[in-house]
Amino acid sequence: MHPAATTPVENPRPVLDKPLMHYGSRVLERLAPGAEPSEFRHVEINPLTPHFGAVLGGVDLTRPIGDALAEELRQALLEWKVIFFRNQTGFTAEHHLALSGVWGPPEPNPFFPKTGTAGVSRLAKDAKAAGNKNIWHSDHSFMANPALGSVLRALDVPAAGGDTMWADMAAAYDNLPAGMKARIGNLTAVHDWEPSWGALMNDEQKAAFRTRWPQVEHPVAVRHPRSGRRTLYVNEPFTTRIKGLSAADSRELVDILVLQARIPEYQVRFHWEPDSIAVWDNIATQHYAINDYYPRRRVMERIAIAGVPLS
Repeated sequence: MHPAATTPVENPRPVLDKPLMHYGSRVLERLAPGAEPSEFRHVEINPLTPHFGAVLGGVDLTRPIGDALAEELRQALLEWKVIFFRNQTGFTAEHHLALSGVWGPPEPNPFFPKTGTAGVSRLAKDAKAAGNKNIWHSDHSFMANPALGSVLRALDVPAAGGDTMWADMAAAYDNLPAGMKARIGNLTAVHDWEPSWGALMNDEQKAAFRTRWPQVEHPVAVRHPRSGRRTLYVNEPFTTRIKGLSAADSRELVDILVLQARIPEYQVRFHWEPDSIAVWDNIATQHYAINDYYPRRRVMERIAIAGVPLS
């Protein structure tokens, strides 16, 4: 007998298909094309990498923030995308609100636990509540006007572990192949809170939240509302699909794009100490809270800064 004829099975295409393979240098620009670096007279700029992330010295954020200092803080964030401060002893919730107010009013997260101060969310983790922010994401991308930025301060941190990482999504866009840039140039993505936050809810709770927080759409590659620079705006927990593509093509493209945040050359890593503060541009970056400190205690407070439409 001859063996039964079988139909050859096509090998499935790998999810990655080597989109991250790269040798040598990458394009890493701190400024938008044509922009000139600023001169800073009220703050000291201590870069953590040549193009991304800086610790600002010579600033006491418990003192009133005058107009000249506020303008330099805004410019430093625009140029470095995430800025840090250390040893801000005596920094209170009122100082926190004053610092975030340099960029705009607070934008509460509907899913975060609140404190006694409006607009301030407390993120307390210990042996009974493990950290769960360890995924690359942009804050509030599930909102029609996503947070422009966030201000996070450390209250109680472990001696080791508990760092946070940020990825420069303008660099991620700059280094995409020309064909990929052309492909995504006019595409729109759907963002939704339900796949992540909804996992903690029953159907009734999800229905109640859905009435206030419907799915929203943002460009896959946005133009930053202040710098005008192109930045990749697709993140793993909240971007659910690309409009106009089949389910398979959408899934493949989202998988490729979210992986760009994982390239080390685009990243900066910050070790928290008590009284440390981070301010990040939430449109130009993604971040990842490293959950390597469990069961130790880590307490942070965050204010998100109200955003604008990205279309």
